Amino acid sequence: MPIAFQAPDLALLLPGRWRVTATNFPLWLGGERLNPHFTYGLLGDAPLTLSDDVSYTTREGEEKHIIGTDRWKGDAFVWRGKGLLKIAKSRWSLIGSSDDGSVLAIRFERTVATPAGIDVLVRDGVDRPELRTLVAHNHEQFGLSTEEFATLTWLAAH
Repeated sequence: MPIAFQAPDLALLLPGRWRVTATNFPLWLGGERLNPHFTYGLLGDAPLTLSDDVSYTTREGEEKHIIGTDRWKGDAFVWRGKGLLKIAKSRWSLIGSSDDGSVLAIRFERTVATPAGIDVLVRDGVDRPELRTLVAHNHEQFGLSTEEFATLTWLAAH
């Protein structure tokens, strides 16, 4: 059964750099954006607010960033972009975690510009060679149905 994460737990768990290791989100599947990472930083706790830096490498080797802020609202985060993306907004939630907190599953809700999606993240510096098996055998702990697990594409490290 998936864990219902609360803001104080998320404030301890999320800060740091995470690499996207599996996804069904089209942004990471087109071959244009490689080696995606999410970096979260704690900005405040009433309500829980995180800095959010999504980085990736283009096919040409250039590193790009999508910068925003995540604010806890109810049972999910509301992401707001910075700069030109200031008008962009989306909701996402942590739907599951490994026992040691080094592997996370997050769900993005559909927006006007993007479909719903799921990413599996691993904390930078953690090597999980058995990751796919871990998530498959514990898909409910990660908040995934069997069908959702089957939609994931496992990304190669770059």
